[in-house]
Amino acid sequence: MPFTANRQFKKAPRMLVSAEGMHYSSDDGRKILDGTAGLWCVNAGHGRRQISEAVARQIATMDFAPTFQMGHPVAFEFAERLAEIAPGEGAAKLDRVFYTNSGSESVDTALKIAIAWQRAMGQGTRTRVIGRERGYHGVGFGGISVGGLVNNRRVFPQIPADHLRHTHDPARNAFTPGLPEHGAELAEDLERLVALHGAETIAAVIVEPLAGSTGVLPPPKGYLQRLREIATKHGILLIFDEVITGFGRLGTPFAADYFGVTPDLMTTAKGLTNGAVPMGAVFASRKVHDGLMTGPDAAIELFHGYTYSGHPLACAAGIATLDVYREESLLTRAADLAQAWEEAIFSLKGLPHVIDIRTLGLVAGVELSSREGAVGARAYDVFVDCFEKGLLIRVTGDIVALSPPLILEKAQIGEIVSILGEAIKRVA
Repeated sequence: MPFTANRQFKKAPRMLVSAEGMHYSSDDGRKILDGTAGLWCVNAGHGRRQISEAVARQIATMDFAPTFQMGHPVAFEFAERLAEIAPGEGAAKLDRVFYTNSGSESVDTALKIAIAWQRAMGQGTRTRVIGRERGYHGVGFGGISVGGLVNNRRVFPQIPADHLRHTHDPARNAFTPGLPEHGAELAEDLERLVALHGAETIAAVIVEPLAGSTGVLPPPKGYLQRLREIATKHGILLIFDEVITGFGRLGTPFAADYFGVTPDLMTTAKGLTNGAVPMGAVFASRKVHDGLMTGPDAAIELFHGYTYSGHPLACAAGIATLDVYREESLLTRAADLAQAWEEAIFSLKGLPHVIDIRTLGLVAGVELSSREGAVGARAYDVFVDCFEKGLLIRVTGDIVALSPPLILEKAQIGEIVSILGEAIKRVA
């Protein structure tokens, strides 16, 4: 089982057997309120018949089609629909799409595109990639190299990479609603790495606009804007990892829209198909795409791809998902709920062991103090307690992360906070 203490789990399994709307059902017949949108991915809620019916129609029409040297209409239709909502304008608009099967594959794909583009531009020495401490970019070799979570990296070899410092500063920013006031200057770390390695060696820098899996770390005010300026100055491509923030999580289609900063490449997955069929996609600017379209017409421009790139069922699920998002205005609904969400989550301030709270859009991180010699144990006990009381949360270390489906109602906000608060009080 992935990212699971397998022996511990099998002693007391937690089994989910069905899902509808905002709830899972467990194997013992209990309803479990989904406080995490599955795994940050079921943005439109569970059991959307519009999506499952689209997948059923597609599998009855064509179950699979290769996309090497041929195509199928559903993949192009989906790409056109994604291009309509892509951030940016003109040559910077991210309206060129490369399909993958997961967020991890999207990250490795984006890194490869960035290095290939630099080579196509005559910058073949630019092979180094820059990530950030406490960044999570999936589990491919590229993703763990630019990622900054030591447990994902410590036993595996990595590609040439370096890291910006993370922006988490509880001494100055604890219990700050929205964006932290302090820390924009940490973007200057990119200048430090340029001085260390030389701009001519660096292909790209990748960051999560809002770091999610490391415990919900919103960027300081002005940080992403400054990072964009420095990357542009030195000819370094900027990649946003929007696997979590994409498709409405912050109350805009993408975090790039929320922050008003357009990267050169953007990775997505999760909410792309509402989690119904595994799929990811890399959005590229026209500048990056067109830069690769060189050489003879018969030449393959990018030697990269996957058997299931643009899988017909995934594309059908994605189109139906975009329809649901549009019909129910889900890509902007988090903006309407954000204030109520923030106020409710911040009501947990003052509970035992709560040392910080962070919220943005429909995301929240509640950080607990760690037990001596047992980092993560307290939050894990809160996770189990919540599950037993009918709430699914996610924990990373001693941080509780919340990211409910965007169909969340205000009464359910209160239910989430009530169950979580009682669990925190019970756990010593």
